[in-house]
Amino acid sequence: MIKFFLGVVVGIGFLVLASYLFVTHGGIFMGTDAKPLPLERSTAGAAISASIGKNADDPSPLPPDEANLQAGAKIYTQTCAGCHGRLDQASSAAKGFYPRPPHLLPPGKGVTDDPVGATHWVVKHGIRFSAMPSFDQKLSDSEIWQASLLLKNADKLPAPVQDFLRQPQQR
Repeated sequence: MIKFFLGVVVGIGFLVLASYLFVTHGGIFMGTDAKPLPLERSTAGAAISASIGKNADDPSPLPPDEANLQAGAKIYTQTCAGCHGRLDQASSAAKGFYPRPPHLLPPGKGVTDDPVGATHWVVKHGIRFSAMPSFDQKLSDSEIWQASLLLKNADKLPAPVQDFLRQPQQR
């Protein structure tokens, strides 16, 4: 029995060593202009979902009324639009990122089908190994909720909020 366990440990050690040598000797191209590695998207997606966990079920303490959506639009234009684009306009900066930041406002669906708690978690904590930073130290929790509400409701924004998001430069 001890030989069996020793064989398992040696086998696992061999796989780890072989993987390390494969990665460190050019076996994986790490340039951002290549296609994703096999299982890269599904593994990353599973890790993000596991990290968000039950926080996805967190309800917003703020209502998705016009005042909060307008405040979310102002936050979005100041902190998010450079990477995630504006209403009806993709970001030119996004092309240089890997993975590319998703376009979060129409015409795309963005994260409108994600729970608002999940979007709040991502904005607050960021996503490791991507360009998505944590805004926990830059924005208040209420501001993070306002931006999250904007993104959750991006496909049904009131006209004044849409007009604000279409303005070329926000202050």
